[in-house]
Amino acid sequence: MATLIGMAGSLRVGSFNAALLRAAATLMPQGSRLDTADIRGIPLYDGDVETTQGIPPAVAALKDRIAAADGLILATPEYNNALPGVFKNAIDWLSRPPGDISRVFGNRPVAVIGASPSNFGTILAQNSWLPVLRVLGTQPWFTGRLMVPRAGSMFNEQGELLDEKVRTQLQQFMHGFVDFVQLQCTAGNTRQR
Repeated sequence: MATLIGMAGSLRVGSFNAALLRAAATLMPQGSRLDTADIRGIPLYDGDVETTQGIPPAVAALKDRIAAADGLILATPEYNNALPGVFKNAIDWLSRPPGDISRVFGNRPVAVIGASPSNFGTILAQNSWLPVLRVLGTQPWFTGRLMVPRAGSMFNEQGELLDEKVRTQLQQFMHGFVDFVQLQCTAGNTRQR
């Protein structure tokens, strides 16, 4: 089956998007796995730092983890009707040097999910990711969409997903994305890892 890696785009300890990824990991199809990665510790991108010091160790390790996975899930918050700066910063570092883009992102199946305390979910943030995913050469999965509005009422204080309707939607989403990942691998669009 498939091994996926998921990243949440928030640094908050009680992040709804990190909680959404943890819930997703428990709803994977049998034989598949979702591992999570943290963007904490990735510095602000600075070309001078890259030139003088190279790629930070946290970035290099995350690049290797993404490259070893069959697919990538981005769990995005929505800040001011767009994607979070810290999340975009992580992707900017992960795309350095440009010669590594194909190894890390090229033809990699990618899905975007999100949770927000607002009534509208993360539709604008998810849309904001599309040009970024296109330029990185990924294979975005457009069939499924998962946006969790009013996230404060969907999770308890321990970050456990309480809403059964959202849990069912999340399970269907994860099964659909794994099917897409496997289809891409079978079609030769991605490297078997």
